[in-house]
Amino acid sequence: MVKIGIVGAGKICQGPHMGAYDKIDEAEVVAVCDINPDRLKDAGKRYPNAKLYTDYKEMIDNEELDAVDICTPNNLHSTVAIYALNKGKNVICEKPDAINTLEAEKMKAAAEKSGKTLMVIRNNRYRPSTKFLKEYIKQGKMGEIYAGRCGWIRRRGIPGWGGWFTDKSQSGGGPLIDLGVHIIDLAMYLMGNPKPVTVSGSTYSKFAHTSYSKTDVEDLAMGFIRFDNGACLQIEFSWASNIEYDQMFVELRGEKSGSRMSGIDRKFDIFTEECGTNVTIKPSIDDYNCMPHHEANIRHFIDVINGRCAPDFTPEQGVNMVKILEALYRSAECGHEIALD
Repeated sequence: MVKIGIVGAGKICQGPHMGAYDKIDEAEVVAVCDINPDRLKDAGKRYPNAKLYTDYKEMIDNEELDAVDICTPNNLHSTVAIYALNKGKNVICEKPDAINTLEAEKMKAAAEKSGKTLMVIRNNRYRPSTKFLKEYIKQGKMGEIYAGRCGWIRRRGIPGWGGWFTDKSQSGGGPLIDLGVHIIDLAMYLMGNPKPVTVSGSTYSKFAHTSYSKTDVEDLAMGFIRFDNGACLQIEFSWASNIEYDQMFVELRGEKSGSRMSGIDRKFDIFTEECGTNVTIKPSIDDYNCMPHHEANIRHFIDVINGRCAPDFTPEQGVNMVKILEALYRSAECGHEIALD
């Protein structure tokens, strides 16, 4: 039995994370930590045998945990993860990995020193359509993937107005760091996780001072990423834009075929050519009537720490993601392309 201690019992924990542990027979939530007494009380009702804490260090020090699951605001991810890793615990953490590159690198170093597993949620990798397309690419049916576009664009969808999501000191940014992690990672994962070398971006905050609340993060981010293999990726992420309808997509261009995955209208197409004719393939795959993607991600984490498989996410991938996000924000501030180390 894998003994789990949770830090942060808010909505993302109460929904996808606790929902997963409720279904995984070989995982047991034995401790929960949160500074909010109401959330802690709710956790105690859900897990009556779990110990409840308001101090994550005390929980990690006192409980015999196999793993720590971190669902705190973004600015606390690295602090809690590093402490847990240094205490010999495996860690699974909500996205983003950290709010800056230095903290992500510290997390990676702590994982390497401890020899424990550090994974950050990348739930979109576990969609049935993702698994199919990854195998399709592996078999060479798309050829070289040389370009892509991806985005998550909401007409109106700013989360937690007045809460930590719209407070840069806690979140690290707006839709770029919130939504971008999901979709940029999905695109890069399918492209083979190439190393980013330069980025350029622009951010806008046009809905910050509406009747809803005041915020100091962007509501729209657009950018361009170049990789070491010559491929490139165009990105767009928005919490609020005057557009016709919401969009969430990853589009890839390959020498032999291309693809488009669209998560809102539930379309998945492959574009190729057969017998001199353009052909659109529509795989019969359902990403919604299946195992929840967070649950699949957490099950993979349990498999990894039980020695059944290698992790499909590495801390190095996490560092590269945070480098991209941080450099996009820097590019938006200075107005020119940023080269990555």
